[in-house]
Order: sequence, then structure tokens, then C-alpha cells
Amino acid sequence: MKDVVMHLTIASALLLSSSYGFTPSSMTTTTTTSMQSMRSSFQVQIQPLVPMSQSSSTTALSMSFASPIKNAWKKKQQKSMTVSMSDSAATPEGEKKNFFQKLKSVIPPANERKKLIPLALMFFCILFNYTILRDTKDVLMVTAPKSGAEAIPFIKTYVNLPTAIGFTAIYAKLCDKLEQKNVFYACTVPFLFFFAAFAWFIFPNTGVLHPHAFCDTIAALLPAGFSAPLAIVRNWSYAVFYVMAEMWGSVVASLLFWGFANEVTTVDEAKKYYPLFGMGANVALIFSGQYVKWVSKMRGNLPPGVDPWGVSLKYLMGAVLASGAALVALFSHMQRNVMTDPACVDQEKREKRKNRKKVKMGLRESAKFLMNSPYIRDLAILVISYGMCINIVEVSWKSKLKLAFPDPNAYSAFMGNFSSATGAVTLGMMLLGRTIFQKFGWRNAALVTPTMIGVTGLAFFALNIFAPTFAPIAASLGTTPLMLAVLVGAAQNILSKSSKYSLFDPCKEMAYIPLDQDSKTKGKAAVDVIGNPLGKSGGSLIQQFLIFSVGSLAAATPYLAVILGGLIFWWFKAANSLAGQFEEAMNVE
Repeated sequence: MKDVVMHLTIASALLLSSSYGFTPSSMTTTTTTSMQSMRSSFQVQIQPLVPMSQSSSTTALSMSFASPIKNAWKKKQQKSMTVSMSDSAATPEGEKKNFFQKLKSVIPPANERKKLIPLALMFFCILFNYTILRDTKDVLMVTAPKSGAEAIPFIKTYVNLPTAIGFTAIYAKLCDKLEQKNVFYACTVPFLFFFAAFAWFIFPNTGVLHPHAFCDTIAALLPAGFSAPLAIVRNWSYAVFYVMAEMWGSVVASLLFWGFANEVTTVDEAKKYYPLFGMGANVALIFSGQYVKWVSKMRGNLPPGVDPWGVSLKYLMGAVLASGAALVALFSHMQRNVMTDPACVDQEKREKRKNRKKVKMGLRESAKFLMNSPYIRDLAILVISYGMCINIVEVSWKSKLKLAFPDPNAYSAFMGNFSSATGAVTLGMMLLGRTIFQKFGWRNAALVTPTMIGVTGLAFFALNIFAPTFAPIAASLGTTPLMLAVLVGAAQNILSKSSKYSLFDPCKEMAYIPLDQDSKTKGKAAVDVIGNPLGKSGGSLIQQFLIFSVGSLAAATPYLAVILGGLIFWWFKAANSLAGQFEEAMNVE
């Protein structure tokens, strides 16, 4: 009887397994074969278990029990095989269809590709040049005779800021008199001429052009604190190159490129593609960084009697000229083939912008018009806050960097690797940036950069303030406290710049799209061209005041950390205010 119960239990399990979906199609081949053999064994063995003397009703009962099991099993097996076959026939095609649908949804349509690819290539050329120029200007100025990182705050305050204000006035006049495409040419081409002239004419004659004897005479009459301002006069051509390199980033990258990108893209396209098409541009950081490193190594192998910097500058500026020519050609291509295509640009809106009467305002009227707009004011606070924060940390880092790498070749090679690392990290951040925009919105994306700068900047200052505490940690890592500070500062700069390129810049440029044309052109000129140098100059003024007050940049570090925290709070407040205004402007539009 125990055997009968056991077999009945097995039979019930077989029926239940089929009833709850455990069919052969959902099992492994081994499991299915095992269950079939168990069923056969059950059917064979159930008959001998019934005694011969048992009544026919009992036999009938046993057969009536076995028959439904057998029939139920066959029906379930046939049904499951039918479903399994239909699934196996349909699933691969469905999976392929879903895959291609997803792939198609990721790839922009043809009309968007037509403008996004040239825009990405333009940005690549601009950042390729800016990386070379940024690394070169630092090497020239920091390692110049009787100069150093202490001269940078004075350049940004007393040379860069006045130049930016003057350019803004000229740009406003150009916008009033010329078409926007001609403004692009009028602003870009002079930069390229200057960089060519510097490499082939100015630098080879610095011995004649730089007034070292005059500056030595003046330095003997002045206190030692005036050595940094005198370094600007002593190496004036390097200071001019420094300012022109800075202005390339403010004018060509921030003002001209993003202004043109906002003209040809909609807000929806900007949200999707601004974080992504910059990926191609940040490949430029990797390429240009390695190019700078290659030139630095080549410079070290030159024969005696050859000016190494003279040779390397020609290679570096030659690359800048080639990339600049490609930039102008791409812009010309877009003017001829993209701006005239109705599928890419709304021609009706474009004609309205062309035929709209321009309101001519002087510099004072423009400043008053812009400062009366809370929207533009908050945008300016974002840009100024970034400039002040990055300057406060960066100058302190570069002073450590010069101590670690006093040789120009070693300094330049380190900056090349630094630029490549910035590009690689920015690529990853840009992939992440699209997800942040889609899932968390503009507000949260705008708050990532101040958070990143605040956390990493305070960590760098803590390492400098509590250097003796970190000495054992540096020794355990096989390095010195100075080199540890250099590496942490490099990581801070890399993370700050990558979050700026991937999130801060796209957020800022999206904010201009809902504005009217006057606010777009003149507001953007004031915010980008003046705001960025004003931020850096503000940070420089703070550093100058502290240096004169406490005696050195190192002694001012605790105060700089406190000021950095206050600026981050101010930045957060402006970003939240702008987020509300941006959402309201988008709803109105």
C-alpha cells in the first residue's frame, strides 16, 4: 500500500507540475526525460500492485485513475510543445526587432545628424586648440625669467579683465553692423594670425622685445612684493599670449561656438545631444594632450645650440593654425548647407531674426539692460562663481606644480598628461551627463559642478593645511607630501573641468535658448566674455589681498578654504533660482 501511495504522490506531482507551468518547454532536457521515465514506470508498475482477487471495480478505478493522468500529460505536453515551438519561432525575430528599434532610437535622424556632426567637429577643433594654448601659456608664464604662478592673478586682474571688457564693446558694435556669420569670421581669424605671428616673429626676438634691464632697475627701487607685477612687464609678450589664449576659450568656445549652436538647435535637441556631441570634442583633450607631450619629448632631443622652445612653439602653433583652418571651413560648410536647409533650421524664424530691427545700445546701456534681468543676472552669478572657485584652487595648485616640476620640459609633459586625463574623464562624465539630464532634470544637473568643486577643492586645501598629518600617508604611498598635493590638485582640476564640460556648459547654454535675440547675443557676450574673466579676476583680487595681508599664498590657504565654501553656497542659491525661471520660460514657450 505504501508503494501505491508513493506512486500516487508522483502522479499528483506530475499533474501539478504541468498545471503550474513546469512543462517540458520550461525544463531542461534531462529533467523532462526523467519525468517521462517516471511516468512510464508508474504506468507499468501500477498494475501489479493491484491483487488478482481484487474486484473489477477496483481495477476499473485504477485504470480510470491512470487514464486521466496519461491523457492530461499528453494534452499538457502537446500544448506546451506548441507554445514552446511558437515561442522559439517568434522570440528571435522579436528580440532582433527590439534591438534594432532601440538602436534606431539612439541614432539621431538624418536632418539632426546633418548639423550635429559638423557641430561636434567644430567643438573638437576649438578644444584641441584651447588645450594646446592653455598648456603653452602656463608653461611660458610660470617658467619665464623671474616669474612664477604668483604673476597669474595679476595678469587675470589687470590685463585679462580690461581686455575682455574692451572686446565686449567691440563685439556689441560688430553685432549691430554685421551678420552673425561675419561676426564669427571677424572674431576668429585675428586669433589665428596672432598665434602664427607669436611663434614665427615675436618669440624669436624676445631678447630684444623684453625690457629685462629696465625691470631690474625698477625692481631695485620697489619692495619685493612688486616682483609679480613686474614679471608681467618683463615678459610682456608672454602675458599677451596668455591673455589671447584665455580669450580663445571665452570668445571662440563660449561665445561664438555656443551662440551658433543655440541658433541651429532646439531645446529638445539640446537636452539630447549637448552632453553627447561634446564627447567628440573631449577626444580633442586626449589627442592635444598627447601631442603636447610628444612635442615636449622631441624638444629634449634637439642638438645643442637650437632653441628648444622656438622649435616646439612652431610645432604647437602649426597645429593650432591647421585646426583653426578646419574650424573656419566647417563653419562655412554649415552656413552653405545646413542653415539654408528647412529640415535642419526653421527658415521662418531665421528670416524673422534677420529682418528684426536691431536695438543699438552702448556699453553702459547694455550693462543696465542685462543687470535688470534676474535671469541674466543668475546666469552671470553661475559663470562668475565658477571662475572664482576654479581660480582660487588652481593658482594654489600651480604654485605647488612649479615646485615639483621646475624644468619647462617636465612641466609641459605633466600638463600634457593632465589634459589627456581630463579628456578621458570628461568622456565618461558626458555619457553619464545624458542620463542625469533625462532622469534628474536641469536643476540637478546644474548642481553637480559646484558640488564637485566644493568637495574636491576643500579636500585639496585640507591636504595643504594639515600637511604634517598627511606626511606618514605620503611616505606609505612612496611619495612626498608635495607630490601628493600635486596629484590631489590634479585630480581636483580634472574632476572640476570634466563636470564643467559635461554638465555646467550644456546647462548654461540650454538656459539661453528660450531668451529673445537681444538677450541671447548681448546677454551671452556680457556673461561669457566679461563674466568668466571677472570671476577669475575676482578670485585673483582675493588672493592678492590675502598675500599682502598674511605674507604668502601658503599662509592664505585657510582663508581661501573658507571663501571657497561661501562661493559654493552663493552658486547653489543662484542655480536654484535660475532653474525655476528656466522651467517657467520653457512652459511659456
